Amino acid sequence: MRQLAVIGGGPAGLMAAEAACAAGCEVDLYDAMPSVGRKFLLAGKGGLNLTHSEPFEPFLARYADRSRALRPLLQAFDADALRAWADGLGVATFVGSSGRVFPQDMKAAPLLRAWLHRLRVQGVRLHMRHRWRGWDTEGALRLATPQGELRLRPDATVLALGGASWPRLGSDGAWVPWLRERGAEVAALAPSNCGFDVAWSEHFRQRQAGQPLKSVAMAIGSWRQPGELVVTATGVEGSLVYAASATLRDTIARDGHAVFHLDLLPARSLDWVQRELAHPRGPRSLATHLKTRLNLSGVKAALVWERVPKEAQADPARFAALIKALPVTVTAPRPVEEAISSAGGVCFEALDERLMVRAVPGLFCAGEMLDWEAPTGGYLLTACFASGLAAGQGAAAWLRTIGPWTGP
Repeated sequence: MRQLAVIGGGPAGLMAAEAACAAGCEVDLYDAMPSVGRKFLLAGKGGLNLTHSEPFEPFLARYADRSRALRPLLQAFDADALRAWADGLGVATFVGSSGRVFPQDMKAAPLLRAWLHRLRVQGVRLHMRHRWRGWDTEGALRLATPQGELRLRPDATVLALGGASWPRLGSDGAWVPWLRERGAEVAALAPSNCGFDVAWSEHFRQRQAGQPLKSVAMAIGSWRQPGELVVTATGVEGSLVYAASATLRDTIARDGHAVFHLDLLPARSLDWVQRELAHPRGPRSLATHLKTRLNLSGVKAALVWERVPKEAQADPARFAALIKALPVTVTAPRPVEEAISSAGGVCFEALDERLMVRAVPGLFCAGEMLDWEAPTGGYLLTACFASGLAAGQGAAAWLRTIGPWTGP
């Protein structure tokens, strides 16, 4: 029986181990942490969003310029397949009002426990506190363990090491130079689904940090999306910001900054806002006028005072235009270790159709360490599962091509 080493115990690594074991491989899985699935459990802390229920083509489009590379992987293991897989573990799922798919109990731990039990029954061996340190000069895998360094020569290896977000949970991107040294093309890791820095005034920062901006819409060029975000001490974060993070990050890299526009009253027309602003306010203050006529108060009103020049406040047409499209300049993404996920990684051009590194026969890659990114909403996990399945099956298929096993 051929021996496969899987390095990384997140969803991609566990799925690769399951697929390869089902195909007849002897599988050992190694992870640097005391237990597997640390980031998976964190993702499920507020309710595990496994996948999304939207039709396949719009679902695929969420992966932007990597849609073509991911299409065969997601066709082989799409959202419906993921739900069926969870059901096979005894975890029923449901579709929420936003189209996102969750376990019935919203928790990650029961699914992970059932999965690990099945993997152990199938024969997958788990080795915790085994941190991969690259290869030695003779090509053996180096693993740092509590008992000292271990060197392995498996018949094939699947790497599922994650990107560089949340390094305290094991994904630190240390693998990048090691793969480059072996001839694999690796795009630089960068923050994705992340917050951004904004030069708030000290007055605004002290009073509004942590406040949610609800019922707003964000626009960048022709892209527009309603939702909410959060003001932070350093800038902005939250679901709307994450949805635009790739565009904002790439624009900053090119121009040194990026601008998005906030509609503070997306349910109201520009004409309505202008009419309400022009309504005589008598002895009332402008702040009271905004609150009574436009229902603008709290952090929304504070943002108006922060960003709308005084001369514009005296012109109803200009004032209304800014309330409907308030420019916010972001100057830098937050560090990758704060991001929900990371972009960059092993380029698909460096891999064959089985996700094997062309320059290193027998080495496969899966999960977030591949060069793709997606918004939150179940898309990240789905692609990790799908690529893990493809790498595990690909490794098993490749092992069958190198001749019969001749070990002891």
